Formats: sequence, structure tokens, C-alpha cells
Amino acid sequence: MNIIIAGDGEVGVHLAKSLTELDYNITVVDPHSELLKRLETETDLMTITGDSTSPQVLKDANVENCDLFLSVLHDESINLVTCILAKKLKAKKTVARVTNAELLTPKHREMFRDLGVDEMVCPERIAAKEITNLLNNTVATEFFDFSGGLLTMYVIRLEAESPVVNHTVKELTQIHNDLQARVVALLRNGRTIIPHSDTVLQQGDLTYIIGRANQLENINRVSGKQAVSIKKVMIAGGGRIGRFAASTLQDRMRITLIEEDRKRAEELSAMLDDTLIINGDATDIELLKEEGLQNVDAFIGVTNSSETNVLTCLHAKRLGVKRTIALVENTGFIDISQDIGIDTIINKKLITASYIARFIVKGDAVSSKWLSGTNAEVIEFMVGKWAPATRKPLGQLDMPEGATVGGVIRGRETILPNRELQLKQGDKVVVFTLPKAMSTVAKLFD
Repeated sequence: MNIIIAGDGEVGVHLAKSLTELDYNITVVDPHSELLKRLETETDLMTITGDSTSPQVLKDANVENCDLFLSVLHDESINLVTCILAKKLKAKKTVARVTNAELLTPKHREMFRDLGVDEMVCPERIAAKEITNLLNNTVATEFFDFSGGLLTMYVIRLEAESPVVNHTVKELTQIHNDLQARVVALLRNGRTIIPHSDTVLQQGDLTYIIGRANQLENINRVSGKQAVSIKKVMIAGGGRIGRFAASTLQDRMRITLIEEDRKRAEELSAMLDDTLIINGDATDIELLKEEGLQNVDAFIGVTNSSETNVLTCLHAKRLGVKRTIALVENTGFIDISQDIGIDTIINKKLITASYIARFIVKGDAVSSKWLSGTNAEVIEFMVGKWAPATRKPLGQLDMPEGATVGGVIRGRETILPNRELQLKQGDKVVVFTLPKAMSTVAKLFD
């Protein structure tokens, strides 16, 4: 597969680096020559310095032989124009990053498809949706539904009170014999582990569990945490993520939103009828206390500053706030932020990559989720008619190191896999995989 990534900074570079272990031909187009020089020294990717709206630059990138064209610049207008040009120049599929959620309506999607933009992704909209989901599940640091919620991936940190700490993965199912879920990975000291039955679970392990939809109560018991009811929420930052989150939550929760820019605060006040808008600096802890920070159930830091988001979440935690969520743009901060006590990290680069991954992976990828703190991905594949996975039981497949099957969906039935399970055409298979194993895994189900 030939992939061209047009970017103007970290999102494009992050995508390119994430794909370096896959067997694809990747070209990066970026106006910043210094950034591309650093990328060239770290990878063997082809890079072109230039404006992605230039037909000649696109031709130099060999756009006529491009299978997938990704435009992820910060300016959505440039992304849309770039994709339209790329399509006219024979790119097979185009994906544009946008910031205006109105463009995602069916009417606008169809209009842009006619112009040549096959898909659009709005990271801010997806981030806001993820925040609202996390407030409904106050134990998991991340979770993601597959096939409309028939299977769910939960990411939980094992606390000292967890009954499974210092027990093996096999013993976990003996301690919780009603647990209809499977541990597919652990993140321990920055290292991703695909566990075996005799792997010992430790306090602090970030544990990736795939289970049936009705397993939330059991998952909570495994974590050692108590679920809490979220009724009052404070949001720092009135950008698109903060606004989308407040508009979704304000009908069922009491929302206070802090925005430093006065004009923006006034605009938000007109948009959000049931949200209390405060014009002020989110780093002013005394202001936050005056507005009742110590009395809220959840604090969400989504300003343009990762440092502000992390620090305000830590202050909220010290004041007894039960749930904290921070937007962190530097992926290098993710592990540190989680280790110092912030419950959940949101990262727009990972969100963008999750959406785009389904177009990159060979095979019929239905959905995917790139995970915070690790370069791993959870992918839902549709098993093809002639797929190698249909010829042998699961235990006899040549599953590469760094990948494991977490669950299978057959019609409306959910199956927790064992070695004897025989996959069939049309099954949906949820796989946890590291980048080095992704291409091999995809071929098994294609």
C-alpha cells in the first residue's frame, strides 16, 4: 500500500512514525524542512518539503499511485482542498482532518465525497464523545465498544485493594468465576506485555480487558476501585472539546466551564443554555475554589496548554475530586501524567490515528482504537471468505508474537475465544496487536 501523509507538525509526524513498522510505502509532505530532516534521521520514510495544495508537490509525491491520502494539517480548509486535488490526481482514497463538526452531517459528507473527500475525521468531536463516555464509566481509564457494544475493551489500573493483585491471569478467572472477559495486555513500567496464563498481575498494572457488554460491575471489582456517580462537572477550557463535552453533558449534569478569553466566554454563554460559564484563568486555583472545585465530582482539563490541564487536574485530585481527565498533546507526557494520579488522558493525535487506522490496515478492519501510553492498537476485523483464519482452529493459527485475540462476535453472539474455536466467514474478531505484528495479523483475517 502506498500512503501519503500531508501534515504541518506533530499529527502528521506521529502518524508516520506509528506506521514505520508496517510494510507500507509512506511519503510525508510537510512545509517544515527542519521537521522533515529530523524525521528522515529517525526513519527511512520518503519526505517532501512543500505545500500540499500544490499540484506539482503532489505529483512529486507520486500521488497518482497513492492508495490512501491523509491530510491532517491544522487548517481544515487546506486539508479539504488537498484531498480534492489528490483525488483529481488519481489518489484512490482520501481522508481529511476537520475541526468544524457541522461538516460531519450526512448532507455535508455526501457533498464533499462528490468533490473527492472520501472521509473526514474531527478529533475534537471524538475526544468530547470519549470524555462523556468516561464519565459514565468512572473506573476505566479508557474503554471502547465494538459492534455497537456487544464487546467492550476496558483499561483499568490495578489498585492495592484489587483482589487479583499478586495472582496469575489464570487465577483471576478462578477468583471471579463469573467474569466473562479476557485480559489481553498489561502496561507495566512503560512496557507492553501480552500475558500468558501464568503471568502475575501487579499493583499499578494498566490492564487491558475485553469482555461482554454486561461485565462493568465485575470489571470494577477486579480493579479495586469504587464506581462513583457523576453529577457535578467542572471543565477548564472552552475550545471545541470543552464546548462539545458541555453541550452533551449539560442536560443531565451540572456543568461549570472556565474560559479565559472574554469574547469566547460570551459566545459560549449564548451557545450553552444550561452551562455556567466563568470568564477566568484556569490556573488560578483560588478562582476554581471560589467556583466550587472541591465540590464537583469530575474535573476536565481541555485548555490549549497540556501543562495547565495536568496541573489543574492534580489540584482537583488533591481537593478530593473523584474523576479527572486531562487533554495532553505531547504523547511523551502520557505515562507520567497517568503515573502521578490523573485518571484519564485524552490525546488528539491518538484519536486521529485510531480513526485513520481502519483505512491503513490490510484486511477488512471494521473499527480500531490506538491506546494511550502504548503504541498498541485494538482492531475489529471482519473475517473474509478465503481468510487463513477459517482453515484451522484458533490455537493452530500462526498468530505472531505481540498479538492476541480478545473476543469474537458472531451475529449477535459474543464468544470469548479458546484454542478450539473455529472462526467462520463474517465473524468479527477483536485483536490486540503491537505494530510489528499488525500486517501479519491482518492477513490472517483477509
